[in-house]
Amino acid sequence: MNFYRFPLILLFLLNFLVYSQEKKTGPVIQNYGAVFQVDNPDFATDTDLEFKVVFDVKDGPKLDTELNLNIETVARFLNMHVKSGIPLSKLKVALIVHGTAARNLLSDAAYQVRYKVDNPNRELVEELLKAGVEVIMCGQSSNARNLPKEDLIPGVKIALSAMTANIQLQNQGYRPIKL
Repeated sequence: MNFYRFPLILLFLLNFLVYSQEKKTGPVIQNYGAVFQVDNPDFATDTDLEFKVVFDVKDGPKLDTELNLNIETVARFLNMHVKSGIPLSKLKVALIVHGTAARNLLSDAAYQVRYKVDNPNRELVEELLKAGVEVIMCGQSSNARNLPKEDLIPGVKIALSAMTANIQLQNQGYRPIKL
């Protein structure tokens, strides 16, 4: 064996391993929600099931310039399941936002007034809405934090409370994921 070729072969194999384990976004949310491909999992995903899930997000990032990674988890959920063969039409997803995460649902204009920067979560929330995610703000958080409906990203709904929205969605068969 030619020992000069060995480092090249080793470099090629390492490069293959690194890139084959790369997280990728899409196919539903293109710029958010990167996931790994999992080939042949031992616990198989039933692609015939309807997945009804409600994500409960109460914590926002510490900095006003940061993306809320808990909200991005919803994009990951959509991307990984569609990538795994579940049609988007079988994913019924709701996102309930309250507490310090409530500010992450503000329009850029309202966010700019309060924090002097554009909302780093606006594009993500808009993409989730386009993908059919029902985005719901807690009405109690809306009032307590002075975040009126007209200041929210268009399409965001306000409920009486996060608790009320959770109960109603769970009564409709949604499974809760608390973040």
